[in-house]
Amino acid sequence: MNIQIRQMPDKEHYKVMNTQQLREGFLLSDFFKKDEINFNYIDLERAMVGAALPFTKPLELQSSEILRSEYFTERRELGIMNIGEEGAIEIDGKSYPMEYRDALYIGKGSKKVLFHSINEDNPAKFYITSYPAHAEYPTAHARLKDAEPLHLGSVGESNKRTIYKYIYDGGIESCQLLLGFTELDSGSVWNTMPPHKHIRRTEVYFYFNLDDDSVIFHLMGEEEETRHIVMKNEQAVFSPGWSIHAGAGTKNYSFIWTMGGENLDYTDMCQIQSARVK
Repeated sequence: MNIQIRQMPDKEHYKVMNTQQLREGFLLSDFFKKDEINFNYIDLERAMVGAALPFTKPLELQSSEILRSEYFTERRELGIMNIGEEGAIEIDGKSYPMEYRDALYIGKGSKKVLFHSINEDNPAKFYITSYPAHAEYPTAHARLKDAEPLHLGSVGESNKRTIYKYIYDGGIESCQLLLGFTELDSGSVWNTMPPHKHIRRTEVYFYFNLDDDSVIFHLMGEEEETRHIVMKNEQAVFSPGWSIHAGAGTKNYSFIWTMGGENLDYTDMCQIQSARVK
């Protein structure tokens, strides 16, 4: 298992960063590697963002010198979503089948976590987010059919989309982690516009379901001085509490959103009027 320490730039430094510095500061990529678990350890909220790609063998989630814990979830919780083929996650001897777009919450205190692919020719791809936890909540499996869809936007606004909430206040219980995903309909490209900020939380967007020729123009920064990062399939971007997070693609796509911070209220947002975005 590999862990890279990442320190996020502050909002003053961000204003003078060039394109490459923005990408190095906020873009998270290249964590899906065969038979590896790879994480970014981020100083804000002590979030961890990464992936497991079991190919020829099961992969075990382990602690490291960075965490200084007996096992990974001794003081942490996990939100995981499978964006690949059929797989399974084994937790302390109990196996949970993971289909495409299934999610799993793993609470503090789960000692042994193993990631499996059912067919190595078509492996599972587990996207993982972790935040520190001060309380224990039970492991919970979320399937797409169990999620209550929230339909937003319209074709005329190019943002007709469906939001699926998995881990949140009213769904799967957690300590501070929220997780869900959004799918844009064919012909729609805008997400989260008008945008918002989360003063009390950080957020990560992970974009997927893009072909090789498509890109996302992800908008970030304070609303009166925005910047953009060009993103490809299966890349993530970290959003501090002072930054908006919105974007448009060259075609429709899906993205996983995960958050951690002071509360689990999905609607706790600082709404920004489009006219204020510059």
